[in-house]
Parts: sequence; structure tokens; C-alpha cells
Amino acid sequence: MRQQSLASQGSFEKFGRKSRRELFLDEMNQVVPWAELEALVEPRYPKAGSGRRPVGLAIMLRVYFVQQWFNLSDPGVEEALYESAVLRRFVGVDLGVAPAPDETTRRCIRPARADSGTSA
Repeated sequence: MRQQSLASQGSFEKFGRKSRRELFLDEMNQVVPWAELEALVEPRYPKAGSGRRPVGLAIMLRVYFVQQWFNLSDPGVEEALYESAVLRRFVGVDLGVAPAPDETTRRCIRPARADSGTSA
């Protein structure tokens, strides 16, 4: 398991319960075939080159799904990732290591999705 920074660990509260959002994301983590989706999109996903280094495909796929499930715009999902530790944990963003993907970065997943023959 990847080591998490202190920024990704949330609070040190003793009591709590999982929200409906967290329960939903836990279930989606189990039922969505993430490895198969990554394999489908990976050949068309941008590779590192002379420009900005692309965000990992696993993170971008999960961000795309979060956008669809919670009806978030590109700026909206970026804000939600900064506000919600539950979403960051699901997507795999550790703010102690790197920022959340910005809206221009997320646009690169759309052409890959359209070219792969999957429906919108």
C-alpha cells in the first residue's frame, strides 16, 4: 500500500461514521472494473513528452466517474477534490504530494473516451 502524507489522513477524530457518499464510493470501488477500463483507455491516453507531465490514468478515470456520478463540472470537481477528503481518497489524490488535477488537465480524458468507442 502506498504511504500517505499527513495531509491526506484527515483528522484525528475518535468517533465518526461513513457518509452515504463514502459508502457509495466504497461500493463503486469494488464493482467497477478499473483495471479493464484502464487497459481500454491506456493506448489512447497522452504520454509524457515535451509538455506538462500527464496525470496518472487511474486518477483521471476516477475523476471522470466522480464527475458523472455527482453531476460536477470541471471546475466543480476540482473544488470538490480540495474540499472532500472522501473524494480525494477515492480518486487517489494526496495533496501532500501533488495538487488535484485542474480543469484543463481533465479535458484530455474526453478524446480518449470518445475514440475508444464507449458511450458518453
